[in-house]
Amino acid sequence: MDELTAGALGVVLGLALAAIATLLVRVTERRSVPAALPEPVEPAVPKGVADVLAVLRDGAIVLDANGSVVKTSASAVAHGLVRGNRLTHSELRELAVQVHRDGVIRDAELELPRGPLGQVLIVVGVRVAPIGRDQVLALVEDRTKARRVEEVRRDFVVNVSHELKTPVGGLALLAEAVEDAASDPDAVQRFAGRMKVETVRLTRLVSEIVDLSRLQTADLSSPLGEVDVGACAREAVEHTRVVAGARRITLTNATPRTPLTVHGDPEWITTAIRNLITNAISYSEEGSPVAVICRRRKDLVEVAVTDQGQGISPADQERIFERFYRIDAARSRATGGTGLGLSIVKHICANLGGDVVVWSELGQGSTFTIRLPAADSASGSVGVASETASAPSTHPSDDLGRETERGVSS
Repeated sequence: MDELTAGALGVVLGLALAAIATLLVRVTERRSVPAALPEPVEPAVPKGVADVLAVLRDGAIVLDANGSVVKTSASAVAHGLVRGNRLTHSELRELAVQVHRDGVIRDAELELPRGPLGQVLIVVGVRVAPIGRDQVLALVEDRTKARRVEEVRRDFVVNVSHELKTPVGGLALLAEAVEDAASDPDAVQRFAGRMKVETVRLTRLVSEIVDLSRLQTADLSSPLGEVDVGACAREAVEHTRVVAGARRITLTNATPRTPLTVHGDPEWITTAIRNLITNAISYSEEGSPVAVICRRRKDLVEVAVTDQGQGISPADQERIFERFYRIDAARSRATGGTGLGLSIVKHICANLGGDVVVWSELGQGSTFTIRLPAADSASGSVGVASETASAPSTHPSDDLGRETERGVSS
């Protein structure tokens, strides 16, 4: 073999060895890299079900044969019914297992805790039905609000029945007393006077029940006109001057220089302010002052009514806007109170897009403030008509105390 042939064979052999070495390295690298795990395959949901779940308002949950969540709507997660891929409530899981086992559609109404602490309960209507061979669909309707409304309505009927029995029963007893005292003119006159008092109380109670019912069923879709809150406050003050004078209450009113307009009903607003003034007069000592102030704060029009009465405890402040709730039942009956005045104020403010808040301390008096959205979006406060009236401060009683001391009159 000559040198040229030997050299050629050497080159070929070197190339072959290099190719074999490269192949061995690549095989080793492939063996050292772990194989990628296959992605889990999500169980298929019947065609169209996913689209339906996306538009449902109520909670909707698709479960497989193992009770695992395959698909769920956002509302089901928001209500705490689903966590991860599991149902959070054993009652729902048991219903799903039963339906999957026998294929029978089941309905139930359940009270379930919202959240892991279980302090707040939600009422849900559940309908579970099989879809396909291995899956079930649970439709969950939140009935908490409907249940609460029904309870409030039932309590309202019970309270109305109880409140009506008192004056009606009183009138019946007084009528019997008049009949027995037919030969005694003085007794007849005395009993007749008491009958008039009970009749006025009954008339007021029925009137306020009707007003509250109208507010709760009012059509809020119709447009409301612009109302000058200052004019409503002046009218409410005039309506209550006789009652205030009978108890020697100094009733003052601070009015704005320019109209404070809101979108609303003038009768509603006047009624709300009048109820607050009457309430302040009823719970004030004779000879003490009650002040009314209308003012503009940014995009709100406020009407504040303050008194220097006995004040309201924190526990009572949480309940004073409930129907028929009375802080002092004996005093309310003596003054003809029905326990509906503040509830009416609350509903009027809510219907007009506002609210009513209270500040009070025992022994320091109370301030009730109606807050309504202004008819325009301009910011800033409007000055009070009296030159001696100072600008409102951040503390409600400070403003009204200064107005009362200076005796700003309407």
